[in-house]
Amino acid sequence: MQTYGYARVSSTDQNEHRQLLALRARNIPEENIFVDKQSGRDFIRPQYAELIVRLREGDLLYVLSIDRLGRNYEEIQEQWRFLTKDIGIDIAVIDMPLLDTRQGKDLMGTFIADLVLQILSFVAQSERESIRRRQAEGIAAAKARGVRFGRPAAPVPKNFDQLIGAWERKSITLPELLEQCDALSESTFFRRLRDIREQR
Repeated sequence: MQTYGYARVSSTDQNEHRQLLALRARNIPEENIFVDKQSGRDFIRPQYAELIVRLREGDLLYVLSIDRLGRNYEEIQEQWRFLTKDIGIDIAVIDMPLLDTRQGKDLMGTFIADLVLQILSFVAQSERESIRRRQAEGIAAAKARGVRFGRPAAPVPKNFDQLIGAWERKSITLPELLEQCDALSESTFFRRLRDIREQR
């Protein structure tokens, strides 16, 4: 039997230190600890995929909490069944002792573990949806305050309006106009043109 640990943070600027401390306290060999820095919305993650290949029947997998495994309700349930039934490993969720498949192998123990798993999976997905909603609300509020997102607008010459007028009168061609705008791309030009016409 091999003992493994899995940790996950949602982005590269988040710290997995607390999870690693909890896993190392279980005396898991360092080479058996896998860490992904990726969203929990699905299970398409490089380190998780490598972990799956290593697991064998009878192995034990530790995770700090169920949301570190994932944040999608249905996929957490599916992966749990795949790991425990298809591969035949045990899983121990450190923050939730009821979710330890080594305990309560009888019908009642299995029922309680399944119930707790469903509740925690639901909570994990609800939290993910709540985070996304708060992000969307924050972006909408920032846009309402005039905050601009994305790359800064490409600079245009001071006589841009005059160049547009000349182009509209067909005094100059579009390539000539773009050349005088420091090789501005066509898509950027038409976007700026649309903005100017809307302001008028």
